[in-house]
Amino acid sequence: MRHVSDFGSDSAKRASKVVGRAHELIGTPYRWGGTSVSSGFDCSGLLVYLFRSEAGINLPRTTKLMLNSKGKNIARHSLQIGDAVFFRHNGRARLKHVGIYIGNNRFIHSPRTGKSIRIDSLSNAYWSKSYLAAKRFH
Repeated sequence: MRHVSDFGSDSAKRASKVVGRAHELIGTPYRWGGTSVSSGFDCSGLLVYLFRSEAGINLPRTTKLMLNSKGKNIARHSLQIGDAVFFRHNGRARLKHVGIYIGNNRFIHSPRTGKSIRIDSLSNAYWSKSYLAAKRFH
């Protein structure tokens, strides 16, 4: 298994696999603490699963640890497919959420209880004001 500090020339290939699998999981229910297809996913559990299963990269389990872990910090205007995007709750200071960037200003994420994995736009008023940072782990 690779760790987040292991970057290679096949980065785009790994990112494509991760995002491809994320598309396949659209509609999977949110479950707090969830880390599997059978039980559902919370936001960080989804990224842990995707990067481990599709790219052999071990990410920390929580959103906060992911944001503070090794990986390349990415400016919003430099986002690439497969980058992790982090959000604060309603634009407040507290880190709250993570998703995976899929291009065209969109990302896939597992939003909250009662919802399912879906695609949203970074241009959406809520996500735009809540956007905090991005990291590249692939």
